[in-house]
Amino acid sequence: MKIQKLFLSVALLCSVSAMADTEIIAHRGYWRAPGSAQNSLSSYQNADRIGCFGSEIDVWLTKDGVVVVNHDPSYNGVVLETATYAGEVKNLKLANGEKLPTLEEYLQVVKKGKTRLVIEIKTHKDMWRENLCVDKVLELVKKYKLTKRVDYIAFSYNATLRLIEKAPKGTEVYYLNGDKSPQELKQIGAAGPDYNENIFLSKHPEWLAEFKRLGLKVNVWTVDKKENLQFFIDKGVEFITTNEPELLKGMLGK
Repeated sequence: MKIQKLFLSVALLCSVSAMADTEIIAHRGYWRAPGSAQNSLSSYQNADRIGCFGSEIDVWLTKDGVVVVNHDPSYNGVVLETATYAGEVKNLKLANGEKLPTLEEYLQVVKKGKTRLVIEIKTHKDMWRENLCVDKVLELVKKYKLTKRVDYIAFSYNATLRLIEKAPKGTEVYYLNGDKSPQELKQIGAAGPDYNENIFLSKHPEWLAEFKRLGLKVNVWTVDKKENLQFFIDKGVEFITTNEPELLKGMLGK
C-alpha cells in the first residue's frame, strides 16, 4: 500500500511538473473573445488580459515597404504584397471594425502589455522582399525595445535561416513547415519546431522525445480539441498554440 501511494505521488508530481512547464500561445491573439478579430490589436490585449505567455501574429510587406499584420496574402480582395499601404491598405477594416494594423501600431500596444509577441513572417512570392520583410521586422522590434519579448516563426526555410542569422543573439526562432528533423533544426541553430499537431500525433510521434533529447523547445499548433490539448500537456511540450486559450488555461490550472 505504501509503495502504491509512493508511485501515485510521483505520478502526480510529474503531471503537475509537465503542466507547469507548458505555456499558452494565443493563435492570432485571443480573437474569439467578444468584440475582437484575428490579428487585431484587441486580440493581443485580450491575450494579455487573461495572462497568456504569448500572442501570435502574421506579417506581410506591402509594395511601399510597410509591414502589416494579417494572416492571408490578401484581405477583402487587396493583395498585400502588391498593394501600397498609403493607397490601398490603410483604410481596410477588420471584422470588428478595427483598421487592419501595421506592425508598428501593434508593437505600440505590445509595449504596454506583458504577454510576449510571436511574429510569423509569411512566405512571400519574392525572396528578396521576404528578406526585406525580415529585416524591417527586426528593425521595428529593436526600435520599440522589444527584442527580449519577441519570438519568431516561419514556414519559409529561407526566412527561418535569415532570422537566425540577423536576429540578436538569444532570439528564439522556430520553424513551422514540419519537414525538418530534430537534428536538422539543431544544426541550423533554431530554438525548435513549431509544428502542426498532426506531425506529432501521427506522422512523427517519436520526434517529441528527440527534440527534448537535443535540448530544443517544442511548440505545437493549432490545438483546440480538449483531448489533444491534454495529450500535449502530458508530453510536457513547452508551448501550445491554440484558438482556445481560456480552455487551455483552465486545464493547466493557470
